Amino acid sequence: MPGLNDRAVAVLRIAIGVLFLIFAEYKVFGTEFVFGGGFQGWIQHFLAEGSAYPFMVPVLRGFVLPHARPIALVVAYGELALGISLVLGLWVRAASLCGLVYMLALLFSANYPGPDAVLWHYLGAALEHLVLALCFVAFLVGAPERAWSVSAVWRGRSGRGDRFAGV
Repeated sequence: MPGLNDRAVAVLRIAIGVLFLIFAEYKVFGTEFVFGGGFQGWIQHFLAEGSAYPFMVPVLRGFVLPHARPIALVVAYGELALGISLVLGLWVRAASLCGLVYMLALLFSANYPGPDAVLWHYLGAALEHLVLALCFVAFLVGAPERAWSVSAVWRGRSGRGDRFAGV
């Protein structure tokens, strides 16, 4: 039987999953983000505003912008897959690893506070992506599928119970 902490992690997992489903909805079902220049616009904005970390600038200019449409499709459907995985509690660790990589890519592409910033400015500038990255780390090291997940239902039906909840 899942404990209080398991249920709290499940609430967080599901809430973040719903957020990613909302993020993915307009990207997958609309045309602006992938086909109307929305993704490219964001990348150009990060570059123009100087909000990309210096080591990311050549990556964004030399790789991301020339391949913007396929990368935008990966972003859109990746967010959709991430949201579904978190909400249903399926393959949460694999999804969390992808989500962590995605949040770090966004952090380094959009949250540079400038060369003269002090440590807390780096952390403050990164909050919008850092908090989600830390949640993904928690899902990676914890047992996020132990409560309210399809995985938990499957374990219960197969008779494995909580003995294998961490596997």
